[in-house]
Formats: sequence, structure tokens, C-alpha cells
Amino acid sequence: MKILATFDLPEEYAKRYENQYHTQVSICKDRAQLPDALRDADILIVSWRLPAGSVASTSSLKWIHSIGAGVDGILTPDVLESKAIITSSSGIHREPISEHVLAFMLSFVRSFHIFARQQMRKEWKRYELQELAGKTLGIIGLGEIGSEIAIKAKALGMRVIAVKRTSGEKPTSVDQLWMQDRLKDLLGDSDFVVLSLPLTPETRGFIGEPELRAMKKSAYLINISRGKIVHEAKLIQAIREGWIAGAGLDVFEEEPLPEKSELWQMPNVIITPHVAGSNPQYTARAMAIFEENLQRFLNGKPLTNLVDKKLGY
Repeated sequence: MKILATFDLPEEYAKRYENQYHTQVSICKDRAQLPDALRDADILIVSWRLPAGSVASTSSLKWIHSIGAGVDGILTPDVLESKAIITSSSGIHREPISEHVLAFMLSFVRSFHIFARQQMRKEWKRYELQELAGKTLGIIGLGEIGSEIAIKAKALGMRVIAVKRTSGEKPTSVDQLWMQDRLKDLLGDSDFVVLSLPLTPETRGFIGEPELRAMKKSAYLINISRGKIVHEAKLIQAIREGWIAGAGLDVFEEEPLPEKSELWQMPNVIITPHVAGSNPQYTARAMAIFEENLQRFLNGKPLTNLVDKKLGY
């Protein structure tokens, strides 16, 4: 059984997979050479966006595992057409991204984004501040990350409402759970709106002018999912013209965010460079998910975190 990784897989993991599971592990970090490297591979562990056509020439590939939670970057037409199953590292980001969302919200209610700029100017100016307790958080997408955000927000005394695509039991951390047809109700009722959605054909451009105008003028949009879920030009217009109070953004339509973007200079916008999921345990957590599935795969058992190619997550 041959395993190919597209990144510097730490030697300790490679050796364990080879010795304990009797596999052969190799690494290919050159995108141009990937099709050749994949010709006789059984398993692919991928860390970056797959170039279209990468798996077209292989008939041996049985399983693709993404060390990230999102798989929009690997669902190329040839991958969708292949017989390879796909798994993700869903759940790996629960803690860091939920904390990142709290950091955005706390920064806004305690005006840290304003005070940080004042500090650089050596300016002493005080404001009347707010608190999160009692405010309403609206979560769009109640998966692993959205559920953890709800737990943490509830612990801080917030009212939590959420919408999701499919019906299900309401978690205790959520005060109201609605189907997606009540999106406008959530937008109009929330002080903070958090996007926690996968990028799929259905969610691309999901938040545009009608949705932004449906939000409170005092509300903030927080996006820690994918930049293309939001119509960025309309978001800029919404902030500039006061449809909403501001935004906390970790992801963007184009990354790195172009220097010419108006978002850089907006005082009521907090920008982080797609790092919400970053943490020292990332590799260990991702490879633990892969190894559990490797055991299942070799023993003919169903894999966890299986991706539905039609749904895109």
C-alpha cells in the first residue's frame, strides 16, 4: 500500500505508517510532478489545492485525505469523476477558530481595534464600551466549528441563534435553531453574524446585498469560513455606507488580500491573514484523524469524516 503526501510529513509519522501498517510513504511537493508521483499511489494526503487533472492518469488511487477541514480546493472535475473516496480533517479547528471568533467579538465590544490604532499614535482617548453578555450571536452553519462557537458564546452569557441546511436536534448551547429559510430572521435579530459554512456551489456568494441590508446597522459580520461566500464588493459598500457596523475577516475572495483593497483602511474592520485555524497541535491533530482512518481503511471498515462529493463537504 503506497501513501503519497503533498507536504513535509514529519518523519515520525512516515516511519510509523511504514513500520506499523506496512505501507510505503513518499512525498511530492512539486505540483507539476504530482500526476507522475500519483500513478501508483493508493492513498493521497493533501495539504494544498489540487491542480486540475492531477488524478486523471491514476487508476490505483483509492482514498484522498485532506489535512484541512475544507475540501473545496481538492474537488476538481477529475477528483469528482474518480473512484477515490475523500475524507477531511473536520473537527480539527473547533478550538482555535472558535477562540478566534471570540477574539473578534471581544475586540469590537471592548474597542480593542480602536485602542490598538490609538496606541500607535500615542493617543489617550476613552470610550463608553459594551459587553458580550446579553447580545445575540447568529451562527450560519452549525457544524463542528459553529457548534463550538455556540458553546463558548453561551458561556459568556450571549443569546445564540443559528440556521442550518438540514434539520436536527437543537443543542443546549443554542437558544433557537432554524432552517435556512429563516436566514433573514437571523440576520435581523443578531448583533454578530458568524459564517461557518463550507464553500460549495450553493454557498458561493451566499452573503450579498440583500443579506447585508437585512442585518442591524449596529451588527458585525464575522467570516472564518471562505472568502467567496461573501460578495466582497457589497461588503465594502455595506461598511462604507453604514448598512452594518463592521466586520471581522479571516478569509477573502482573493488571498493574500490585495494592497489596493479598501478593507485595509477601514477603521471598523479587523483583518487576520487566514490564520483562524492555526495552532501548535495542528499536525498532530490532523494526523491522528488520518491514522484512525488508515486503520479503518486497511481493515475494510467505514471511514470517519467522509466527504459527499455531490454536496461538497
